[in-house]
Amino acid sequence: MPEEPAAETGGRTGDYVTLAKPRLNLLVVATTLAGYYMAAPRNLGWPLLLNTLIGTALVASGASAFNQLLEIDSDGLMRRTRARPLPSGRITPARAKAFALVLSVIGLAQLAYAVNLLAASVAFVTLLTYTVFYTPLKKRTSLATVVGGVPGALPPMIGWAAVRGNLSLEAWILFGIVFLWQMPHFLAIAWMYREDYRRAGFPLLPIIEPDGASTGRQAVMYAAALLPVSLAPVAAGMAGDAYLAVAAVMGIGFLALAARFAWLRTATDARRLFFGSILYLPLLWIAMVINRVAS
Repeated sequence: MPEEPAAETGGRTGDYVTLAKPRLNLLVVATTLAGYYMAAPRNLGWPLLLNTLIGTALVASGASAFNQLLEIDSDGLMRRTRARPLPSGRITPARAKAFALVLSVIGLAQLAYAVNLLAASVAFVTLLTYTVFYTPLKKRTSLATVVGGVPGALPPMIGWAAVRGNLSLEAWILFGIVFLWQMPHFLAIAWMYREDYRRAGFPLLPIIEPDGASTGRQAVMYAAALLPVSLAPVAAGMAGDAYLAVAAVMGIGFLALAARFAWLRTATDARRLFFGSILYLPLLWIAMVINRVAS
């Protein structure tokens, strides 16, 4: 077979990067890092940290590739995804499957041998729930969003398991924070892109109840539930008064954005809730980790 021109090879590399979704998985790595530092005693060492983050990133990238492989037809119907490598035909499904398998297996092996079996097991459950349960359910029920919140909330538990070798109450608190945060975040996205999702046949809440009342109510419900859970690290002895103040202010602000979206249900307010969610979680992690390290 003749070699491809250099320009095409560079494009192909970019397509594989797109399959791995590195920008999206940066949040996965960040939440894993937060879980790690919340569990870590001082001077634990860089090798364990790097192996945890790299292994998690590889598994997350493999999951992203599997997700796109399973949604080729749907991605081809949506304006914002139809130019992706698989629906556009730039990468074949066979190559995407091999790419996803390699990333996933290497990532799980790295976690199992260089970190510990519990961290690898949590990463495997993340991969399994994302690809086997969440992705197929997206075409069947609006409850898929809730199911998808599970793999999205597991990364901090990978970080915790890497250090402690257990999944104690503190790890479940971190899981709860991310799980509840995801719901207003996802609902805002679903509202902003509801026409695209309708075109692709996804029965998301804004599609099956077009007036948006249920979407808004659920965004408020989850944001309200997030507020006390975000304060739970203080009760569990994981953080102190400084974190308490920051988490309370940000939680009230996030709830206010959700309430405004529920009341007005405009694209602008959905976008505000979306961007608010993007700011909320990293700032919460930063406040929690700084408070932990400084204590």
